[in-house]
Amino acid sequence: MLKTVMGRRGMVVAPHHLAASIGTDVLRDGGNAIEAMVASAAAIAVCYPHMNGLGGDNFWLIHSKGEAPVGIDACGASAGLSSIGFYRDQAMGAIPSRGPLAALTMAGAVSGWQKALEYSRKAWGGRIPLKRLLAPAIEYAREGVPVTQTLANNALAKLSELRDHPGFGNRYLADGQPIKFGELLTQPELASTLESLTHTGLDDFYRGDIARGLATELEAVGSPLRLSDFERHQALEVEPLKLLLRGHELYNMPPPTQGLASLMILGMFERLGIQTIDSFEFVHGLIEATKAAFKIRDEQICDPSNMSIEAQSFLTDKVLDTLAAEIDMENASPWPEANANGDTVWLGAIDNKGRAVSFIQSIYWEFGSGVILPSTGISWQNRGTSFSLDEAHHNKLMPYKRPFHTIQPALALLSDGRVMSYGTMGGEGQPQTQAMIFARHVLANVPLQEAVTSPRWLLGRTWGSTKTNLRMESRFDHELYEALRSVGHDVEIIGEFEEAMGHAGALVAHPNGLIEGAFDPRSDGAACAI
Repeated sequence: MLKTVMGRRGMVVAPHHLAASIGTDVLRDGGNAIEAMVASAAAIAVCYPHMNGLGGDNFWLIHSKGEAPVGIDACGASAGLSSIGFYRDQAMGAIPSRGPLAALTMAGAVSGWQKALEYSRKAWGGRIPLKRLLAPAIEYAREGVPVTQTLANNALAKLSELRDHPGFGNRYLADGQPIKFGELLTQPELASTLESLTHTGLDDFYRGDIARGLATELEAVGSPLRLSDFERHQALEVEPLKLLLRGHELYNMPPPTQGLASLMILGMFERLGIQTIDSFEFVHGLIEATKAAFKIRDEQICDPSNMSIEAQSFLTDKVLDTLAAEIDMENASPWPEANANGDTVWLGAIDNKGRAVSFIQSIYWEFGSGVILPSTGISWQNRGTSFSLDEAHHNKLMPYKRPFHTIQPALALLSDGRVMSYGTMGGEGQPQTQAMIFARHVLANVPLQEAVTSPRWLLGRTWGSTKTNLRMESRFDHELYEALRSVGHDVEIIGEFEEAMGHAGALVAHPNGLIEGAFDPRSDGAACAI
């Protein structure tokens, strides 16, 4: 049984142990939580390249003692050339899920690092040089990192659909066969790109030589992205969504992320008055709250500039009371098929001053678009496939529109003064897992690591899967599965620790300086303390 990790001078949690260790080294060198997070984010882009990278997006929640959390939205918008007509003219009824035409949104990840470091310097007096922060990632990219089982599994599983896309074979195939567990993966072009950024600055990714090279190569392979799309991109500082629950303040990201769903699930669940963890009522109540939240998400959430209703308005007592009252505790409501998928990493950091970061980074599906640009080694995301080519759809494709995002980091200021940073990867599983971890640890006082390790369920889709039924790990009581089936849930029992359930993690800072951390045994992760 894994135990909660404890420390007092700082801690980093990540789904790859090298990323956690690298971030902790930055804290040990006097860096703050943001600087540690940038170092970990760069490292995990190298160690878990099938899940995230410089060609994707990221979102941040940043908290300083006595202040409201700050959000950073580093989501890239669609290309200026991309439109419904652009795809219709090529006889396409939907945006392709892979290949150059799936690479239609700007990559915001590097701008998120840049925006966060600017905040670090201005608000926290951060001084660690970028060269120091990126050095470990550069070393692992150049010298090699052992291939994890999840990377090997996905390279094999996705081989047929990705092997012919630009750059994929050069990176992940040897003599026509996908890389294997334990082999050394080197990424020299990515190492050179990261090293170049340490000399020119992160803005070079958007308005410098790197930007010009990326734009040229994207156009050459057939992507609609152009240099003007790079030059117009900026990460945004945003106000997080907020939910008050039993004296706790819960925060998540606003649209275009599904952060609203995460908060709505807990807001409705709390009103059900359920006390017993992992009982029928606990599981059924959270599942039914999830369905109600997802219906609103699917009808409303898109680029906030195209929304007619403020997302925060769905978190009022009146709305949550009404929705909770409609939950039938004796019958499962119908579950429509949904369209969310995703490949992501969540990381968290807390430094010796109690400042906390909740961070998430993604290229959407495993390996993103499958396009790897030759001179930079960057894998480009396929986040734009979440757009619709239906003119009547609220999330229809338009030039310069930010796509709907499944990814969202979570952070809570608890009523007793503790600060909790938590999150997970896993498409539609993200808000569900966030709700499980918070309900178990905060509402039911389950130890932090146990709250992450405990068996989970997933309603709907996650990375690498098209299933929309209710999948449950096999460690629940047998009677629970039967009780859920008896009220109409389509239950599928899967393995004890399934990667489809996501790679979750959590950190909790106590008022007395104690820091607790938990990582997911379903991942290759660690919680590293100093």
